[in-house]
Amino acid sequence: MSWFYLLLAIILEVAGTTSAKLSQGFNNLLPTVIMYIMYALSLTTLVFALKKIEVSIAYAIWSGLGTGLIALIGILWFKETASALKLTSLLLIVAGVIGLSLCE
Repeated sequence: MSWFYLLLAIILEVAGTTSAKLSQGFNNLLPTVIMYIMYALSLTTLVFALKKIEVSIAYAIWSGLGTGLIALIGILWFKETASALKLTSLLLIVAGVIGLSLCE
């Protein structure tokens, strides 16, 4: 169940960060409210994940996968640039997360 909580925390954090982008610097009320709710729920579910998963592994996976997913959303949805260096760096993040997952 802890891994489910960690996955949910990642999804909620990505939703919060996407909402932060959509809030346009707190100028759009609904995305701003959604951002705060998603971040609060993300941290709450992360706490539940930490009951059984080591903090060094859980936090690295949470932040690493969140970063990777947000970068992909930036490229695919917000039409940000996708350079070879950016894509290679994303692959390295994924490789690091897989490596950390194998440590558990």
